[in-house]
This record gives sequence, structure tokens and C-alpha cells, in this order.
Amino acid sequence: MTTTEQFLSAELSHAIKALYAQSAPDAALILQATRKEIEGDYTAMMFPLLKISKKSPEQTGEEVGRQLQAQCPEIASYNIIKGFLNIKLSAGYWQNRLTDIARTEHYGRHSPSGKTIVIEYSSPNTNKPLHLGHIRNNLLGWSVARLLEANGHRVIKVNLVNDRGIHICKSMLAWQKWGQGATPTSSGRKGDHLVGDYYVLFDREYKRQQSDLQAQGKSAKEAARQAPLILEAQEMLRRWERGDKEITALWQTMNTWVYAGFNETYRTLGVQFDKIYYESNTYLSGKKIIEEGLRKGILDRHEDGSVWIDLTDDGLDRKLLLRSDGTSVYMTQDLGTAQQRYEEYHFDEHIYVVGNEQDYHFQALKLALEKLGYPWATTIYHLSYGMVELPAGKMKSREGTVVDADDLMKEMIHTARETSQKLSKLDDMPADEQQRLFTTIGLGALKYFILKIDPKKTMLFDPKESIDFNGHTGPFIQYTHARIKSVLRKAAQQQLPVGLTGATLNEKEIEIIKILHHFPKKIRDAGDAHSPALIANYTYDLAKEFNQYYHETSVLHEPDDALKTQRLLLLQHVAGTLKTAMEILGIDVPERM
Repeated sequence: MTTTEQFLSAELSHAIKALYAQSAPDAALILQATRKEIEGDYTAMMFPLLKISKKSPEQTGEEVGRQLQAQCPEIASYNIIKGFLNIKLSAGYWQNRLTDIARTEHYGRHSPSGKTIVIEYSSPNTNKPLHLGHIRNNLLGWSVARLLEANGHRVIKVNLVNDRGIHICKSMLAWQKWGQGATPTSSGRKGDHLVGDYYVLFDREYKRQQSDLQAQGKSAKEAARQAPLILEAQEMLRRWERGDKEITALWQTMNTWVYAGFNETYRTLGVQFDKIYYESNTYLSGKKIIEEGLRKGILDRHEDGSVWIDLTDDGLDRKLLLRSDGTSVYMTQDLGTAQQRYEEYHFDEHIYVVGNEQDYHFQALKLALEKLGYPWATTIYHLSYGMVELPAGKMKSREGTVVDADDLMKEMIHTARETSQKLSKLDDMPADEQQRLFTTIGLGALKYFILKIDPKKTMLFDPKESIDFNGHTGPFIQYTHARIKSVLRKAAQQQLPVGLTGATLNEKEIEIIKILHHFPKKIRDAGDAHSPALIANYTYDLAKEFNQYYHETSVLHEPDDALKTQRLLLLQHVAGTLKTAMEILGIDVPERM
């Protein structure tokens, strides 16, 4: 389907050649949507054309506008403001765009690109349950994957579980010391929550030991290094990497508890993965890459046995790849995982959805892979996102001050129930259907509130604000969809026809068609920017414009049958576009609210 920008660029090029007997370079044909306070649909900049016209911006705009209107019946009018030519397209042009939309299957989605993209998100540690920060990560990863699929790419959704390291050993050691054999079954605790309890307990006892050592005259750094509990945890990690049977068995048992808990959370949140990787496997691949780098002289081994890569020539510093005791660091397994994924998928792009506190890490990872001789390293993209904060401040897992993901989702569903029961008439809806609706609204509110914010920005999450049925929220868009479906159900019951009739469009209908017409480009732009926020805000704009239109315009009671038939078609495509856009965000839209 030809876009309006392509159509106007071609007409603009033709007009310039007709006026000045020479062609304008593509770079000189600059078009953008006209600002809302100015009459027009698209604005063309005249300044890049002055070398060709040899006239002032205003004179050039007048000549080009007059020529465009003469040669192109789709251009209804134009005006010039300080060298900017504002073009208004005819109602007939927008009627044809409605025809295009109605005849396009899977409107908005793009054809297969042949491009393969791997996207990693979630990446939890097995020492604690998922929290609000993980929710933003998962929702971003899932929706970006959906967005890239809508752009025609083959997308592989992966998860790297951080199932090894000192943080894991902290939970294991605390359970050994104070767990008294507790299991999820015996304690009645979800597995990931149970293991997280011991991570918090370790931190509490570790801090107590540090305070005791400082009271004995040790410095804060000495106390942190010499506390018996951290020394035991470090020894446990060494034993794990040596394959100690007792430690390995405990590690497997506690991880099993955590995985069951994670899977329950993922199901509720509505996210999935095509493949799950485990650091306990991938760090071995990383060690092999490091050994090869040492043989080639790319890496340095220090006297203490640690291995480093020098990135100072690239504006970074020296990066640790392997500790002196031979144990791995995050970079070790990331090297191995990246190579493994390329061998499996031969990706064109690899996206890591990880918070902005890891910006340096991914710069170093990309450079390290390039220096180690992997040409595909240039395709790595770090989707860096800001943290989620609450009115009370930042969250800290080891101190037990996080907002638990499971608790938050339950609270959102509970709030949705209370709000819906106050605003809606659901008495005739079966109880199980009501519960599904409350879940849809509550999770939709949570997802939309998080995804409407640009990923790079730190955000403040306000649960109450997120579920307002009249604000810039998911429930407002869901309600708009349900309202349209209600009208369409009534039309079907009355056996009213739905279709194109060529009936005259009013200004509000033209505005809606303009927004619908931009949907494929919005999907393209959002995919290029890796930003679901562009889709979220587009969807709100469409829902807001429709509600204004519906408030002012009769549909079912319109006496003109041609108008009624075409308006029902317009409603049908607004509902379809809302549904498609919200699906990209991972949000369900109900048929009734």
C-alpha cells in the first residue's frame, strides 16, 4: 500500500520538475505531518528547494502549492506559513484510504522480511521471586518481540536464567543454616518466594557480622571481605564449580522450587519463551572462548591467574573475564551464550532487554566479541531501560523492600474488580466470566501503564492512576473497544449491512481515517525504535478520537442508510486496529465491560 508520504513526495517531485525544469534530489523533499494548530495534513519544507526555484521561500511555496493543486485533484487546498507549504488532502482521498484499509488483510502488519532477531528478556536470578522491575523487563521484551513480528521478522524469544554465582550460594547457605528442611509444600510458600526469604535472611545476618567486625576495629571494607558468612558462600561457589555432589544436589533442588514459581508468574503475566538458557551451562562455553583468546594473545592473564581484556583504546577500561580462582563472572557466560545463539540461529540482530545500570557491561560485551573475532558482534543491541520507582523510593531485593510481581498482579486484579463493579452493570455476567474480565482489566492496566512510557525513561508506577477508566490508561482503551463491539453486536442483531458506500465523510471521520492510515508506519517506526510506547500512545490517540466522534455522531440511529452502513464499517476497523495494537502490547481487549 502506497503511503501518503510516498504519494505526496511523487507529486511534489513532479510539480518541481514542471515548474523549474529540473529534478529535486530526494533529500530536498521533506514532508512531515502538519502541526495540529495549523490547517493541513502534511507540510513540505520549501527551504531545500530555493537553489532550484531561485525565489523566496514564500514565493516558492505559492508556486509549488498552485502547481500541486492544478495537477492533483486529491489536494483540496494549501497555505504557506514562513516557507512551509501546508497541504490539505480532499475527502475523496481519505475515502480511498478507507477503501484500502477495508481491503487489506491483517491491516498494519508487514510482509515477511527474511530477517531473524533473537531477543533476550526476563533473565531472573534463582535466588528471589520476580518483582516490579522484572515486570517492566518482561513486558518490554514480550511487546518488542510482538512488535518485531508485526514488522515481518522472525523473532526468537529467549531467557537466560542466572542459576549460578555467589548470589545463589547466599540463599543456599542460609537455607542450610536456618531452613530446618523447609520446602514449598511444608511451608505453604511459593518456591521462588521461599528461596527469596533465605536470600533476605543471609543479608540480614551478613550485615550483623559486618557490624560485629567493625566494632572490633575492622574497616568497613575489611569487615565485608572477612565476615564468616561471605567466606562460607565463596567456598560454596568454588565447591559448586568443582562439581561437589552435595552442593550440586542442593542447588538442583532449590532451583526446581524457583522454576515452578517463575512459571506460575510468567503464565499470569502472559509471557513465554522459545528457548531458555542456563548460566550453569553457558559459562563453560564462555571459558572455552576465553582460553582461545589467551592462545591468540587477545586476552591477558595476570599473575594472580585472573584473565582480562584491554578495552582502553575504545574508551572503556580493562574488563575482568575470569577471576583469579578460576570462577566465572557475568561476562564469561554472556560470551558463551552469544556465540551459542549465533550458531543456532544465525541472527541478523540480537537484542538484550536489560536495565540501564548494565549499559557499560553491554558496551564491553560487544567490543570484547569484536576483538575476539566474531563479525556478528556488531548486530548486538542493548535495549536499555530505566528503573521502576515507587512513591516510597527504590526497591532492594536483599533488604526485602521490593514490590513482589505476584502480589502486585493480585492487587491490580482486585482493584479492577472494585472499580468495574462500581462503574459497570455486570450482574447478568456469570461469576467465572466476571473473574476473567477483572483479570483482563487489571493486567491490562498494569501493562499499559508501564509500556506507554518510553523504555529509556525511569518511571514512577502508580497503581491507582493506572486503572482509571477515563484517563490515559489501558482500561480506557479496553472500554472503547468494548463499546464499539456492543454497537456492532446490536447492528448484527438488527441485520444491518456493513460496508463501503462512498457516503460523504465528516471531519471527525476523516480524522479517524488519518489515524488508521498511519498505523502501518507507526508499527514500522516503533519497530525501528524498539519502543512499544509509540504503539501505546498511538492506540490512546485513536481511542480518544473515536470517543469524541461517537459522542457527536449518530451511528445506529442515523436515518441515512448509506452513512449508517459506512459508519459501521469505520467502527469495525477502529475496533480491529485497537485490538491489533493492544495485542502487540500483550494486552487483551474484552468484548464487553
